[in-house]
Amino acid sequence: AEKSNNTTVMEFILVGFSDISNLQWILFGIFFVTYLMILLGNSIIILITRTDPTLQNPMYFFLANFSFLEICYVTVTVPRMLIDIWTQKGNISFLACATQMCFVLMFGGTECLLLTVMAYDRYVAICNPLNYSLVMNHKVCIQLVAGSWISGIPFEIGQTCQIFSLSFCGSSTINHFFCDIPPILKLACGDTFVNEMEVYIVSVMFSMVPFLLIVASYGKIISNILKLSSAKGRAKAFSTCSSHLTVVVLFYGTAAINYLQPKSNQSEGLGKLLSLFYTILTPVMNPVIYSLRNKDVMVALKKLL
Repeated sequence: AEKSNNTTVMEFILVGFSDISNLQWILFGIFFVTYLMILLGNSIIILITRTDPTLQNPMYFFLANFSFLEICYVTVTVPRMLIDIWTQKGNISFLACATQMCFVLMFGGTECLLLTVMAYDRYVAICNPLNYSLVMNHKVCIQLVAGSWISGIPFEIGQTCQIFSLSFCGSSTINHFFCDIPPILKLACGDTFVNEMEVYIVSVMFSMVPFLLIVASYGKIISNILKLSSAKGRAKAFSTCSSHLTVVVLFYGTAAINYLQPKSNQSEGLGKLLSLFYTILTPVMNPVIYSLRNKDVMVALKKLL
């Protein structure tokens, strides 16, 4: 017989950063400014890649999509977090929490796939330059982007449903600033081993497989660059890849550390800090990295201003 004190949780409470209450307003200021920077920086990238005639090639088409994705990704988590800090309440309904998790997973999965598409684009541009415009024609670009956005949806919806079909009893306090898988699995009662395995399988599918494809692309790219005879050619070829590579390392490094740790030995404070990194840092740095490392973007930006 079930014990009657297994009350079902109807809403969660996001702790966010309320455990460091003396820094609340400083954090609010930092996150608010950061959010505006993300919106502005990525919108400018979208604007110049759509309007500037010199940036009408696949690389910038993917970059515009990536910037749009960054805006979506951050909008799912940061405004909610700002409201929680402002109102000093962290209550979030079961449904809102599930919805937030689903979108976070969806945009996160898309980001992994889109970064892979961008790596493939650089691979074709550097290793097969004569056929570049043939291989990466407009139709192919649209299919690759659509595939990145759509292919993960069934998995992410499935994973969310599966996690929220667990029973939650006892504590309803999520020690995090958004509804993420590791902190929510901690609140589930009973054995969550199967769920953890499924999280691993999906995250390996959507993070490790794309990551290995990116590594393979860059292996080919680097060996090709090294074959180039002129130092100038090498520098030019590498500069087109370096910005993408920087974004990949930033995003994957922090996400992998966060998700591929067993639930028991992940300290919650560290988990929160790392999530903050890949939630906010990549979107902030993306426009900066691309505009600083890329002459064409700099020229287009000057024209726009």
